[in-house]
Amino acid sequence: MAIICAQAKKAKAVALDTEFIRTRTYYPILGLIQLFDGKQVSLIDPTTITDFSPFVALLADSDIIKVLHACSEDLEVFEHQFNQLPEPMLDTQVMASFAGLGTSVGFAKLVSHYLGVELDKGASRTDWLARPLNDQQLQYAAADVWFLLPIYTKLSAELANSRWYQAVQEECMTLLAKRKIIEDKNTAYKNITNAWRLSRQELAVLQILAKWRIEEAQKRNLALNFVIKEASLFQIAKLQPKHTSQLLEFMHPNEVRIHGKKLLWLVEQGRAILPENYPKPITRLVDEKGYKYNLQAMLQKLTEIQPLDLNAELIASKRQLNQLFKWFIDGKPKEKTPELLAGWRKPFGQALLTVLS
Repeated sequence: MAIICAQAKKAKAVALDTEFIRTRTYYPILGLIQLFDGKQVSLIDPTTITDFSPFVALLADSDIIKVLHACSEDLEVFEHQFNQLPEPMLDTQVMASFAGLGTSVGFAKLVSHYLGVELDKGASRTDWLARPLNDQQLQYAAADVWFLLPIYTKLSAELANSRWYQAVQEECMTLLAKRKIIEDKNTAYKNITNAWRLSRQELAVLQILAKWRIEEAQKRNLALNFVIKEASLFQIAKLQPKHTSQLLEFMHPNEVRIHGKKLLWLVEQGRAILPENYPKPITRLVDEKGYKYNLQAMLQKLTEIQPLDLNAELIASKRQLNQLFKWFIDGKPKEKTPELLAGWRKPFGQALLTVLS
C-alpha cells in the first residue's frame, strides 16, 4: 500500500473508483478500491489491509487531482471508511455535462465516445466481498480506472479554453461540500412520504419516530426500511397506538416483537410534547399559491437565457427552481441562499428571480 501510494503521489492526477455492497446495511461495505496513476493500475483489497494511512494521505494530498466518475456514492464510501474525502476532486460526469454530452452521462458512453471501446458490463452485479474474484471481475474493476484517466485528459483539453471550466470546479467542490454537511436527524420526519398529511401533533410523534429510526439504523448498520418500514412510521404517527396488538394490524410480527414496546414508548414521548413545541405544518410546494404559474414562468425564462452550449437542466434543475421559489415566498431569508443565487449560477438565478410574483 505504501509503495503504491508513494508512486501515485508522483502523478498530477490519479483515477479512483470503489466497489462496494449495500443491500441491507445503512453504510456501504467496501469491497475493492481501484487506483490508476497513469502508469500502474492497482486493485486494492481493503479486507486484508489494516493500515490505510498512506492511502488516506493520498486522498488528502492537495497537489494531486483525484478523478472519479459519478462520485456521490464513492464519496460516501471514502467518508465512512476513512473519514477523508478525495480533495481536490474532479468528476468526469460533471465535466461531460459542461462539454455538451448531456447530464448524468454514463461511464460506458464516455468510453465509447472518446476511446471507441465498448465496455463489457457483465461483471457489474458481482458480490465484491466474495473471494477470490475471477479474471473477468478483476478486468471489469480495472477498466473503470484504466479508461477514466484518458477520458479526464480529453475532457480537460476540451474544457481548458471553455468559459465553463471554473463552473466545473465549483460543481465538484459543491459535491464535496455537501458530503461534509452533518445530517440533522430532527428534520428526518420531513422526508417521510405523506408527512404533509399529518397534523402538527402527529408530526411531533413522527419527528421522534423518524429520529429514532435513523439512530437505530446507524447503531445496528441496518438500512432504514430494515429497521421499520417508512409506511409503518406514518401509520404509527397517525394512529398513535397504545398496545402492540394495534401495531400487528399493519406491521410484521418480527418488527413488533423487536421494536413494539420501544415504539409505544416513543409514541408516549411524542404525545407528551406541548402544543407550542409542535413542528410547523408541512406544506407541499405544489399546493402553494402561484406555484404552477411561477414554475412555468421560470421555465420560460430559462429557455430565453440558456446559453447555446449548456443544457438547461444543468443550469437549473427542477429541484433548484423549487428551492428558489420556496426562498422567494419565505421572504428571501438571508441565512438560506438558494443554489441558483450562488457561484456560476448566480446571474441565471437573478434573471429567474425577476419573473417571480
